[in-house]
Amino acid sequence: MITLADYYMGRREQYQLQCSPEIEHNAVMIVGLANALMTQAETYGVRFQVNLRTGSFVSSGWRPATVNEVTPGAAVNSKHITGQAIDLYDPDGDLDDWLMTGEGQAALVALGIWIEHPSATKGWTHLQSVPPRSNRRVFYP
Repeated sequence: MITLADYYMGRREQYQLQCSPEIEHNAVMIVGLANALMTQAETYGVRFQVNLRTGSFVSSGWRPATVNEVTPGAAVNSKHITGQAIDLYDPDGDLDDWLMTGEGQAALVALGIWIEHPSATKGWTHLQSVPPRSNRRVFYP
């Protein structure tokens, strides 16, 4: 399972002035949602792998604005900045595949999670706790 330390990726201490109480609240929420989703996915046979770069199941967690600015492909207004998004390591696309099934879609709705379309996130699954502008459960960035 994912811990808050996994989510912050060492950045909470380094960028403490950019980590507000609201971001901390959002981080607790998105980590809890990601863990609940992983638990459900595992009951359907989805296997998770540790990302050797981060040492956890997380590919990207909280990104302070200054980190986000230099992150290749990151959206200017990324939900990672506000602690409302997490990228789970999914090198084989197993989680993405499951999330596109009826069971996976039901889990997203029940938990209140939105995802970027798997075609836009090869190697990871982007989860967020707030809807995108399109309000689609699966959306294109």
